[in-house]
Amino acid sequence: MMDLTKTPRRIALGLEGSANKLGIGVILHSGPSLSSSSATVLSNIRHTFVSPPGTGFLPKDTAAHHRSFFVRIAKQALAAADVSISEMDCICYTKGPGMGAPLTSVAVAARTLALLWDKPLVGVNHCVGHIEMGRAITGASHPVVLYVSGGNTQVIAYAEQRYRIFGEALDIAVGNCLDRFARTLKIPNDPAPGYNIEQLAKQGGRVLLDLPYTVKGMDCSFSGILTRADELAAMMEKGTGKGPDGEPFTPADLCFSLQETIFAMLVEITERAMAHVGSNQVLIVGGVGCNERLQEMMGAMAKDRGGSVYATDERFCIDNGIMIAHAGLLAYETGFRTPIEESTCTQRFRTDEVLVKWRK
Repeated sequence: MMDLTKTPRRIALGLEGSANKLGIGVILHSGPSLSSSSATVLSNIRHTFVSPPGTGFLPKDTAAHHRSFFVRIAKQALAAADVSISEMDCICYTKGPGMGAPLTSVAVAARTLALLWDKPLVGVNHCVGHIEMGRAITGASHPVVLYVSGGNTQVIAYAEQRYRIFGEALDIAVGNCLDRFARTLKIPNDPAPGYNIEQLAKQGGRVLLDLPYTVKGMDCSFSGILTRADELAAMMEKGTGKGPDGEPFTPADLCFSLQETIFAMLVEITERAMAHVGSNQVLIVGGVGCNERLQEMMGAMAKDRGGSVYATDERFCIDNGIMIAHAGLLAYETGFRTPIEESTCTQRFRTDEVLVKWRK
């Protein structure tokens, strides 16, 4: 076991299950105070529910997956962390946003452990978890945050102890758009549909197909581009789809065109937010943030502005338990607790609802 006598240390267990990934992690904060604290990842275990190609993941099936694997993943996380239950300060769980049934299954497990081990609970906003994990890993000090995932698309900046939303998707999230198009093309969901679209897009680029580009201020819309991409896929299937050069286009060309158009929209609204708040840093978080092409396009924009882009790899971009443990422990260190009778979850939990007391 770890020697906790030399420096003040606080340890949290984080439980994430807002979508198709069950993540459990243990984090350690060490240091005499919150402002001088450093974070150490002790374990970060994840298991993904993968549905057949051409399908999405239903809430009831995803919740059943989380219930089935919870004990196994929790034991692995605790064993990898090499800490005892007595050393644990709190249990942090995703309160929302996310899919109702999976969120509930993990919240029930969190309550069970809190009662079983007599530990305080901390309900965490999923989006804030992504942001704080990204800041901790990259060292970004005051960035504009582009949060892009299967369920969320937001441009965010910190001000007066809140993560303020400057722009967002007006309909479906960018990750949801990519996932649904993957179903249209029957692209496998393993390891992730968005990742497989990214790999296919690298084989395209012969033509850039005309797709709807919808940006309204710092907001954007993805339903129209998805509808048109689906129409082009149907034309391709019938053999009637032709590119600007009159030649038939391929699934790779479709994936390339979809990515280029969507990511250009994201770069535009992010740049507008940077100009508004006077920041030259961009932090990309969320599962779609792993996309190398998005990082490349955002990097070119930031470079033109004399700035830089910060992003993490799939260990921390994709939903995970350690981000919930980290954000939860930050809140715990400011005195925040979630009473058992209030340890519910909600599918709609806005990023800007959270009081960020740990930042000045």
